[in-house]
Amino acid sequence: MAGILGHKIGMTQIFDEAGLMVPVTIVQAGPCVVTQIKTQDTDGYEAVQLGYDVIKEKNTVKPRKGIFDKAGTKPRRYLMEFDFSDTDEVKIGDEIKADILTEGSMVRVSGISKGKGFQGTVKRHNFAMANKTHGQSDRLRAPGSIGQSAWPSRVFKGMRMAGRMGGDRVTLKNVQVVKVDAENNLVFLKGALPGAKNTLLEIRK
Repeated sequence: MAGILGHKIGMTQIFDEAGLMVPVTIVQAGPCVVTQIKTQDTDGYEAVQLGYDVIKEKNTVKPRKGIFDKAGTKPRRYLMEFDFSDTDEVKIGDEIKADILTEGSMVRVSGISKGKGFQGTVKRHNFAMANKTHGQSDRLRAPGSIGQSAWPSRVFKGMRMAGRMGGDRVTLKNVQVVKVDAENNLVFLKGALPGAKNTLLEIRK
């Protein structure tokens, strides 16, 4: 299997066989259902569409409801495609659970990071603060000069300045699967993952 959808539950710590403490993030991975199978002949590419998180039928728009009716499953909140190398392994209506992941393997995790709102340059871009010397006391966190008046007489695009921070799509590579609880569809991934609690995460092999 290429991957699975889930949501972030929170962080904790477990101990490995050597007795060392390992920080982990617990992810509720699945169960997901196969809602569509894209093929080269019909769609121009090969992929498997997975649905995750059951919702009420009244909260589903008609175009999506048709997809779920064809798959013979309840409506899902999230739909996402995964690049499967061999689409013959799965069929429409199959359930994908956490047991597709193996302990010790490496995965790639993507999610939306926490939104921090409007932040200054010290927090947003890790600017160094000014020295509190020569009588100045109110310019400690100021960004400094952002351009010259003679040339270029403007502010360059991409200048690091204050602004909205966070709320971006973040992808972490080579995240280790420490433990898999197949019975409860829980996956323990090493380290911190992007987003707050209940953030949707994509776990790809």
